[in-house]
Amino acid sequence: MSLETKIAKVIYVGCLTLFLTSLGCWALLAHQDVALSNGRPAGLAVSDEQFVHNAAQGGMAEVKLGQLTQDRGSSDAVKSFAQRMIAQHSRANDQLKQVAGQASISLPSEISTKDQSTYDRLSKLSGSDFDRAYARDMVEDHIADLAEFQKEANAGRSAEVKNFALQSLPMLREHLNQAREMLKLVSPNSARRNGSGHGVRSAR
Repeated sequence: MSLETKIAKVIYVGCLTLFLTSLGCWALLAHQDVALSNGRPAGLAVSDEQFVHNAAQGGMAEVKLGQLTQDRGSSDAVKSFAQRMIAQHSRANDQLKQVAGQASISLPSEISTKDQSTYDRLSKLSGSDFDRAYARDMVEDHIADLAEFQKEANAGRSAEVKNFALQSLPMLREHLNQAREMLKLVSPNSARRNGSGHGVRSAR
């Protein structure tokens, strides 16, 4: 092999090595840019951030609806449930603020459009009509909350967020059971069964 051929081979290998090294560095930097995009720390998945956002809005809605219930509701059971929502979700909201701070996630300042629509609808009701509507919403909301929190507890990537979801599950299960009992108490069927037992009306 001539000297020129050897020199050419060395130059070729050197250039190839430099190219592959540069390519590897570019890929690493690109990965870091994606991980840090939108101010999201590395290791924090989009789903974690969305979960925190949804949980914050849901928690604020529970408190706001609970406060509305103190004014519009008529059943002692409904008002008692609403008071628990105010107290326990206020504490959970404070815990979530700490978790969001640790994960560098910005929290929303307002409830969601869907929850605001629920609030506006309920604010037009009063007495037993309000009680039934609120009880139904609380059952539906907590079924959805349990599914979302369980998903985050199982598949979340942020340790802080996963732990918050996991610790919240017992409270949400308890709230769902209580909401179902509340709905039974304010249901027209329940009133009929506990009364004369005649003319039972099917639930709406």
